[in-house]
Amino acid sequence: MSHQRSKPVIILMADDDEDDRLFTQEALAENRIVNDLYFVEDGEDLMDYLYQRGKYSEPGIAPRPTLILLDLNMPRKDGREALQEIKHDPELRSIPVVVLTTSKAEEDILRTYDLGASSFITKPVDFQSMVDIMENLGTYWFQIVHLPDEVSSA
Repeated sequence: MSHQRSKPVIILMADDDEDDRLFTQEALAENRIVNDLYFVEDGEDLMDYLYQRGKYSEPGIAPRPTLILLDLNMPRKDGREALQEIKHDPELRSIPVVVLTTSKAEEDILRTYDLGASSFITKPVDFQSMVDIMENLGTYWFQIVHLPDEVSSA
């Protein structure tokens, strides 16, 4: 019933909280979803990664992500600013961005959808809830949805 992706799944997580990064990494591993998981710690790093500049300029070090998990509250450049930048760039805007944040504020939810986020998820406090969220996320994004790199350009 579900189709397998021919390309590896590359998730890029932008989050300044080391515990949250580890939590997410373990939840993804528990579900055996991800081929490759990359981390950046703030919005500036995220944009450097996506544009393959600075410490990400070496070939192969920053592969184009299949999906971005984006925290909103980060230093230097927050998730809202990064999201706006990503969605205004014709080269980057097709990458799905899932906001994964502690915020439950209606204003944040509305604003991020307005800026082009694909989904808004409030971070759970317990590990099993995170495992469940990552399982659903994996099923939805990597088995059900057809993402741009799967579509033939012919």
